[in-house]
Amino acid sequence: MVDPVVWDIGYLISASLFIMGIKKLSSPRTAPEGNSLGAMGMLLAVLVTLAKLQTEGVIGWELIIGGLAIGSVIGYLMATRVEMTGMPELVALFNGFGGGASALVGLSEALKRIQESNIPDPGVELYAIWVAIGLSGIVGWITLTGSLVAMYKLKGGFTIPFTGKWVRFPTWGPSWLNAVKTILLLASFALIWMTIQEPSEHSWIYALALSSGLLGILFVLPIGGADMPVVVSLLNSLSGIAAAFTGFVIGNNVLIIAGSMVGAAGLILTFIMCKAMNRELFDVLFKAFGGSGERDQLTRTKVGSDPEEVAMVLDGAQRVIVVPGYGMAVSQSQHAVKEFADLMESTGCEVLYAIHPVAGRMPGHMNVLLAEANVPYERLIEMDEINSEFPDCDVALVIGANDTTNPAARTGEGPLAGMPILDVDKANVVVIIKRSLSVGYAGVDNDLFYMDKTMMLFGDGKKMMNELNGSIKDL
Repeated sequence: MVDPVVWDIGYLISASLFIMGIKKLSSPRTAPEGNSLGAMGMLLAVLVTLAKLQTEGVIGWELIIGGLAIGSVIGYLMATRVEMTGMPELVALFNGFGGGASALVGLSEALKRIQESNIPDPGVELYAIWVAIGLSGIVGWITLTGSLVAMYKLKGGFTIPFTGKWVRFPTWGPSWLNAVKTILLLASFALIWMTIQEPSEHSWIYALALSSGLLGILFVLPIGGADMPVVVSLLNSLSGIAAAFTGFVIGNNVLIIAGSMVGAAGLILTFIMCKAMNRELFDVLFKAFGGSGERDQLTRTKVGSDPEEVAMVLDGAQRVIVVPGYGMAVSQSQHAVKEFADLMESTGCEVLYAIHPVAGRMPGHMNVLLAEANVPYERLIEMDEINSEFPDCDVALVIGANDTTNPAARTGEGPLAGMPILDVDKANVVVIIKRSLSVGYAGVDNDLFYMDKTMMLFGDGKKMMNELNGSIKDL
């Protein structure tokens, strides 16, 4: 018989790897190592758990091994095939899978305990377990359904099976929706209480899953505008909290530790995102925030420039600030951007990169893309530090960014009201690469496009960057 302390030591080492991994994720330079440490910690936790089950004589190894094999293959294929533009959707989906797994474990444990509900006096400890099972279910199902809605919102819609028809995902948030969400939340807690009072009744457990799943859908459905990074971060936190509850239910220490760390880290990141979007967490949870789904009707026009004209403006520039946005991700132009920076630096120009906390569709999206193109980490400067540099900047090159550069955020009106932005409009010359004058994710027209000092390069980001690089070489 193996001493139980052995398993605790294994879980302790696994938890230590998680802690070191999260610490290293705080810097782009050490993030790959941190990710590897986290993966090693999870592998160790799985191996320790399997070894523990072996000593306990657990049957059904074919199901366990089959599940591990199928899950590993699916995870590998999804991770290797996803484009960088689809990474936010993948993160949202993985958040949902984590919450769903916790909810299913809680459901399984609940059904198991229902069969053992003939105990005359379950005691306070068992009541606590039932509360943990219920909370695991509430948070887990909310995370699963909410993450699925977030994924489709990030994709912009979904394809109807067997028809190929594309349907845009709606943003729907009538004023009475908060009352419905409150009722569903209270009903979910009431169902936990009913389960404790009548532990032999299966219907309470299934009703809890239904109410929680619906609550997750309604929670994310009203969210629009440029606020999706906040939602992805919050759902990530919820997936960790669900795992911690599940660890308490099945008595697994590493799940409690890892889930608590993910929950805390995700919540801290959520507060950072809220600050970057000028939102209160209370508003995120209980109000329909971001754009209303209505989009400004464009009535103004702007004459586009050509790469040769922009190259002439860049000739002799001493400082250029590159502002990456989601358009850079869509066009996969980060390598062309790096080539542009190399060309400018070869003439003695200083090139910096202005990173808005919520540029793209998830936190750190631009950092990952530029790191992929081998852009030096020290050149990636956060908004609070780079904004003071724009007045002394000869040219600000904006690639597909819209809402994060929109001066309308300073007016105090509309869905972008009060959101901290990059002060691109304070640069001497602004060059914007964009397909059209269309509004951004928040649905607000951008006055920056129409300024006299703004030069628009209309077209695909990668194509225009390559043409601009060619024009610079021809000078």
